Amino acid sequence: MPAPRRPRALAPLLALCTLLLTAAPPRAAAAETPLRQIIDTHVQAAWKKENVTPAPKADDATFLRRVYLDLVGTIPTYDEARQFLTDADPQKRAQLITRLLDDPRFAAQQATLWDLTLFGRNPANPDATRKRDRFKQWLTDKFARNEPYDRWVRDLLLAEQEGSELFYVQFNQRPEDLTEAFSKIFLGTQLQCARCHDHPYTDLLQKDFYGMAGFFVRLVVLDQGASGSGDKQVKQYKIGEKGSGDVLFAGNMKDVKPGKKGEPVKPKFLAGPPLDEPVLPASFKDPEIKTGLKALPKPPFSRKEKLAEWATAPTNPFFARAAANRLWGQFLGRGIVHPVDNLGADNKPSLPALLDALTEQFVAHHFDLKWFIGELVNSETYQLASTGAATDALPRHFERARIRPLSAEELMTVLRVATAYDPAQKGGEGSGTDYFLRYFGEPVNGQGDFQGSLSEHLFLNHSSNVRAFLSRKKGNLADTLNTATDPWEQKVDRMFLSILTRPPSAAEREKFVAYLQTDPKKENLIEEALWVLVNLAEFRFNH
Repeated sequence: MPAPRRPRALAPLLALCTLLLTAAPPRAAAAETPLRQIIDTHVQAAWKKENVTPAPKADDATFLRRVYLDLVGTIPTYDEARQFLTDADPQKRAQLITRLLDDPRFAAQQATLWDLTLFGRNPANPDATRKRDRFKQWLTDKFARNEPYDRWVRDLLLAEQEGSELFYVQFNQRPEDLTEAFSKIFLGTQLQCARCHDHPYTDLLQKDFYGMAGFFVRLVVLDQGASGSGDKQVKQYKIGEKGSGDVLFAGNMKDVKPGKKGEPVKPKFLAGPPLDEPVLPASFKDPEIKTGLKALPKPPFSRKEKLAEWATAPTNPFFARAAANRLWGQFLGRGIVHPVDNLGADNKPSLPALLDALTEQFVAHHFDLKWFIGELVNSETYQLASTGAATDALPRHFERARIRPLSAEELMTVLRVATAYDPAQKGGEGSGTDYFLRYFGEPVNGQGDFQGSLSEHLFLNHSSNVRAFLSRKKGNLADTLNTATDPWEQKVDRMFLSILTRPPSAAEREKFVAYLQTDPKKENLIEEALWVLVNLAEFRFNH
């Protein structure tokens, strides 16, 4: 049927409208509302709706310690703290955030956090992945260049760059385990229930799980031998991909749903169409993929590439949303959807419109992590005090800042900075990361509750590893305090600012001065005073 024709009388009018629209001067583009302002608008509206009283704004000392820990994984030095706290510039917080985002320690901190996200404390294949320096360096380089989130995740999934292959190596060529981890971390979706049966509370089917597993079934981990010698010996791997092979459906024989146990399942994007895969000729035979090849053969069609392309696409309904929610949880204490790896239909967001806005802005700014994190920590919501009426470990409406224990890596680094400790000094041995990982490996559970143990307290109270930070050595805090001729009041001020990133109260100053003056010639009094401060909950936690 031909399209209806416009009445002739309208033709001149349409032409005139076109002319006017074309000739009209362009309007000035509306200024974009900063994401930090969007965040505060949504959160404050929720407070009003729920009749929630928020905590006050954090004071400068609290903010300073928190933002250092969150962005660079440590606390400021005594000089850095004193400089910030005496600065009268009203823009000093925003200026500090900019400096810390450009600090090399920011990249290292993000790499550490993502390494733990991707591997956990106890990797599935410890012999292959225990030494991950190359992988951590690969991540650090990505963050140092501020490589967009979608780009470095795509490179991780392709596993073609040196150092990136260990993510796949840890799963020992078990596509089902890899499917679970990939979906939780990058799609915010828990598929493990659908591994054995259709999900009881969502629309996820068992065939959805095996459809995703089909993207990984052709991957091959090749052991390339080891480089280095002794303790520095590191295993080398490459990731190959076959051109044929399917995952087998491992359904329960009692299931009445279509799909029989042992039936090949074609790859299918989650909540999307099956992969459009060309049919291989009957004569196709996979080339041999073996150890020692300098260049691995390419399959005629790569499922791995198609998955990486789909997973990181701006239009993917899971990818950007999961990342925005995870980053929010990292800096605000809990996800808008919590836990952050369960964005299923049965787990509703506390602030759905805000999560939509975060996702849209993250995509619009091309997955720029520094920009996104900068907006989060510049928000009034992030800069609230951690005190207030809310008693929940993770307040649902973000009416106060979260309180969390320092990780093992943070605690060791913070002790070094606080005490000006030099591990190269004689007597500094034995205070390495392994000891702290042993006692402080997983400080919180999934709900934000502190999981402290007796062994942790005994370690902090009595361990020679902790004492190594506190005892007098040339140039460290104990040495500076012992050699300084300043009044005791100033020495106590330096102790507090170095260790707790705040000055003491009048009562604290008076008590510490009185203790230190009981016998000014005894060096161990200063060491004992430092020991008291590092054993305070205020030191052990990021608040």
